[in-house]
Amino acid sequence: MGRVTARRRVIRIRNGAVNARPDTLVAEEPLEIRLNGKPLAITMRTPGDDFALAAGFLVSEGVLGDAAELANIVYCAGATSPDGSGNTYNVVDVRLAPGVPVPDISLERNVYTTSSCGLCGKASLDAVRTTARWPLSDGPAPLRLAPELLTELPDRLRAAQTVFDRTGGLHGAALFAPDGELLDVREDVGRHNAVDKLVGRALREGLLPLAGTVLLVSGRASFELAQKAVMAGIPVLAAVSAPSSLAVDLAAETGMTLVGFLRGASMNVYAGEERIVLP
Repeated sequence: MGRVTARRRVIRIRNGAVNARPDTLVAEEPLEIRLNGKPLAITMRTPGDDFALAAGFLVSEGVLGDAAELANIVYCAGATSPDGSGNTYNVVDVRLAPGVPVPDISLERNVYTTSSCGLCGKASLDAVRTTARWPLSDGPAPLRLAPELLTELPDRLRAAQTVFDRTGGLHGAALFAPDGELLDVREDVGRHNAVDKLVGRALREGLLPLAGTVLLVSGRASFELAQKAVMAGIPVLAAVSAPSSLAVDLAAETGMTLVGFLRGASMNVYAGEERIVLP
């Protein structure tokens, strides 16, 4: 399988001194996701947790919602390097269990999950509303989060990002319990991939929907990330940077709590403030 990091030569300039040295970079390679043998999507990702990434992507697309709906995921044996020297491990095939509906797949997919899809905001919101399987739930008890607890989460995410420590070039996504316990963390060159890896692992372990949890992302909160949280049943999404307007609209419509600019002791609550213990 591909490596998470790669070494490249770099010219380093520090205080006027110049020297050449190897540097550790985050690896980025394409992953083709096939569904029942047919090409579905290609994403640029950091190798690792590829099966979870594919499963999580299909959760966000509304194809999967339960571990029983997934037959298996395999690397395609025919995906070889140009010289035929071996498997590139850059193509996975997801097989659905018998009876699970297979979506219509064409070479020109009409995907509403990306900000560049060209669909209007209302169409994007309608698509999520019609495909989401679960209402957002706080779990067995009403979810009430103290601002002081939320401000601790970015440091906990950062401390768990082992590859970021070596490269400085990865996004992180973490899932937390209501008491701030770190449940899982994933890293990837794409923040959407990191979330898919989290959700895909939860699907395969039979944990969906992720009621009563908090999803923290290391960058901004785009519509795509808000959509992935809704599709996984996550009631709280927090980001260290800004949300997009459509992400706020989706949060307000689905009842999700959306927190942005979670930095230091400050934050902005854009939707779902009833879950935050306000002063």
